[in-house]
Amino acid sequence: MQIGMRLRPASENLHSPACSLGSLEKQQRLPSSNICLKQSTVASRACTQHRSKRSRCQAQVHAAADLAEKPAEASLADFDFEKYSYQRSKMINQALDKALPMAYPPDVVESMRYSLLAGGKRIRPALCLAACELVGGDLEKAIPSACAMEMLHTMSLIHDDLPSMDNDDMRRNKPTNHKVYGEDVAILAGDALLAFAFEHIARATKNVPAERVVQVICEVGKAVGAEGLVGGQIVDLKSEGLGRGVGLETLQYIHEHKTAALLEASVVSGAIVGGANPQQIEDLRKYSRSIGLAFQVVDDILDCTSTSEVLGKTAGKDLATDKTTYPSLLGLERSKEVADELINAAHDALASYDPLKAAPLRALAEFVRSRKN
Repeated sequence: MQIGMRLRPASENLHSPACSLGSLEKQQRLPSSNICLKQSTVASRACTQHRSKRSRCQAQVHAAADLAEKPAEASLADFDFEKYSYQRSKMINQALDKALPMAYPPDVVESMRYSLLAGGKRIRPALCLAACELVGGDLEKAIPSACAMEMLHTMSLIHDDLPSMDNDDMRRNKPTNHKVYGEDVAILAGDALLAFAFEHIARATKNVPAERVVQVICEVGKAVGAEGLVGGQIVDLKSEGLGRGVGLETLQYIHEHKTAALLEASVVSGAIVGGANPQQIEDLRKYSRSIGLAFQVVDDILDCTSTSEVLGKTAGKDLATDKTTYPSLLGLERSKEVADELINAAHDALASYDPLKAAPLRALAEFVRSRKN
């Protein structure tokens, strides 16, 4: 940590001119009859002054260190997350509506729009935009990628709610897509959103080097394929009904792939569009993996502590289907501790960044910690 001053080595302090008797004798040239007494007095005063200066210096160092630790907390405390969240959600909703207008054939497009524009937290596109800004990128250039993240997330929800998957009737306090349009249309709407997300990144991203756009497409493709979301979903399906037969390692795999992978892609894609260097991308991977896993741990906690009205989906579903969760393996209190540890790790990953620029990402991490639905 740089604090604007250099601390001298201990050896340099001990042999500084102010405390060197030999140096004082040369400088003072005192008569031999008084040299011992006067030299001792002068040395004593000099060392006292030096100790006083050193104490003041150390006090300044400690004060500077304290101040260096406080800006992130101060910036986060001053950050108006409610206003920020409202503005970003409005921006994202407008961009999504514009990106997917009604068109022929109306059945599938209406189904796509029904779920895509149904509201929600919009945390994935918000993370994408915040990461772009953190590394000094242009917000507007990241909007197509941010929209694509919400399209992919919506696709996963439509498919996840199907009778052959999690079989849910409610999502975001509205009937699930297949309940309104039928399973056949819901499956096709999800497929169409998956394809359109990649098209939108490639077609709508402007004034960004082609190699960055390709890198984003690769990042997103991995996140939603067998190495990401699909991989997590299949292990989750095969683990249902096994209860405690599913260990913590398998549960973590499910959460890291089914949920965290797309959150990671959202953050990293925004950083790539913004021109992040390799170290910045690695830092943001650590941040996003931590909040991604924390997001699902909190989801597990809410499923057994909240209500359907608050969640906007069926509460208690995990327990009813004997699904393995963090609370079922570790207990409720330990699960809360795990979530806190992961959020703290996310904050640590941002420690070297400007507190003001990092405030949105820190606030989003705190939102994951404290969210109610």
